[in-house]
Amino acid sequence: MAGDRGPGGTPLSGRQFDESDVRIRPGKGTRPRTKTRPSHDDALEGMVVSVDRGRWGCVLDGPDGTSAGGIRVVCMRARELGRTPIVVGDRVSVVGDMTGTVDTLARIVKVEKRSTVLRRTADDTDPYERVVVANASQLLIVTALADPPPRTGFVERALVAAYVGGLQPILCLTKSDLADADEFRAAFVDLELPVLVAGRDDPLQPVLDTLTGHVSALIGHSGVGKSTLVNRVVPDAYRAVGVVSGVGKGRHTSTQSVALELPGGSGWVIDTPGIRSFGLANVAPDDLVNTFVDLRDAIEDCPRGCTHLGPPTDPECALDALTGQAERRVEAVRVLLHAVVHTENG
Repeated sequence: MAGDRGPGGTPLSGRQFDESDVRIRPGKGTRPRTKTRPSHDDALEGMVVSVDRGRWGCVLDGPDGTSAGGIRVVCMRARELGRTPIVVGDRVSVVGDMTGTVDTLARIVKVEKRSTVLRRTADDTDPYERVVVANASQLLIVTALADPPPRTGFVERALVAAYVGGLQPILCLTKSDLADADEFRAAFVDLELPVLVAGRDDPLQPVLDTLTGHVSALIGHSGVGKSTLVNRVVPDAYRAVGVVSGVGKGRHTSTQSVALELPGGSGWVIDTPGIRSFGLANVAPDDLVNTFVDLRDAIEDCPRGCTHLGPPTDPECALDALTGQAERRVEAVRVLLHAVVHTENG
C-alpha cells in the first residue's frame, strides 16, 4: 500500500509485509480456563459479629474452638460466594490477612449451615424474608411494662418467629418500676414461656445466668430499654440510649445488629435495631403447631387446609379433642395462630 514502510523506512510495494507487522490481539490467551477452585485448607473459622456496607466484622475461633476472646478481623465476601447472604451470628471460614491490624482485609470463603434462623418480613404482605440473626440459641423479647405500654401483638409475632426458627423465646420485661409484671406475664403462662424481670432496680444476676453459655439475640421496639439492658450486661458496649418521645415511640438508637461478648467470654448477646413491625408473611399454621411436641401428632388427623383455629373457622380441627394441659396449650397457641392466619389472608 502507498505510504507503507518496512524496517528502516524502506517503502513496501503492494501487500508485502514481514513478521514485524504482525499484531497480536491482547487478552486472547490459548490456555483454557479452569473450573478448579482453591480448597482453602488454611481457612480459619469464626463468627460474624457485625455487618456494615459490604464489610463483615468476624471474631476468629481461638485454640479452644470458640470465639471467646478471639482475634477480630474485617472481611469482604469472596467472589465465589456470589450474593450469598451473610448476617450476624453466621459461622464462616476466613482466609487472607488474619492479623486483625488496622487497614487489613480478609475474605469470607464459606458460610456454614445455620442451626437456627430468626426471620421476619417488613409487613404481612411482603414476600421477601429478611434474616435478622443466625445461630442464636435464645431470643429475648424485650418489652417495657410502661412508657411505651406493652404490646401483646408484637410479643406474639416474635414468639411465632422464635418457635419456627428454632430459638428458645424468653420474655424480658423492663421498666418494672412503672408497672407490675404479673398481669402481662400471665397472658403467656400456658406456653411455659420463661420470663425475666429486668428493670433498672431489679437484680441483674438472673439475666446473666440466663445468657451465660449461649448466643442470645435481643429484639424489641425502640424505647423499651433494650440498649440500656445491653449496657448493663456488657458494661463496655457503649450502645446509645435514646429518650422516649412524647408520643410513646422511641428513636432508633441501634441501627445495625451487633454481637457483643459477655464479660469473661461466657457468651454472646446480639443487639438488634429497634423494630416497628414484625411481618410473618411466609409462616404457615402447620409451621407453628409442629414446634410443639404435644400438638404435632394431633394435627395429622386435621382436614386438608386446616388453620387449627377451631370452630367456627375449622369445626373439624383435631386439636379440639385434646384435654388437660394440652387443651390449655392449644388455646395459647391459637392466640399466636391468629397472627399467622391474618398474615396468610393478607
